[in-house]
Amino acid sequence: QVGLQLSVPLFAGGATQSKVREALAMQERAVAELALAQRNADSQVRQAFAGVINGLAQIEALQVAVQAGNSAVEGNKIGFKIGTRIIPDVLNAEQQLFSSVRDLSRARIETITHGLKLKAATGQLQTTDLAALELLLEPLQ
Repeated sequence: QVGLQLSVPLFAGGATQSKVREALAMQERAVAELALAQRNADSQVRQAFAGVINGLAQIEALQVAVQAGNSAVEGNKIGFKIGTRIIPDVLNAEQQLFSSVRDLSRARIETITHGLKLKAATGQLQTTDLAALELLLEPLQ
């Protein structure tokens, strides 16, 4: 007598197939998360770059406004001295000048902030950039 016994499992409960499906699903999820991160980084770079470009243009325009404000104040002061202007005209010109100076300072700060965001989004932000920012934020003496 010769006996041969062969045992081949036809179905092992699906554990292997389940693990394969899980691994494929995790790979798809990782690919989707990577694509989302790349889109977010791209969006941040574009926004920061646009902020820097717009800020520079705004700074240039406000510098011209400050110069014009200085001229207006001086003109109104001269006009007040010779009697063709009244004090409210001088005060209004000074108020507009100071508003322009305030807006110019705000535009500079926002442009610097966008520049730092751009460097951060591109991975080029360093401690020296933050140290330079700290020097700019010290009060004037």
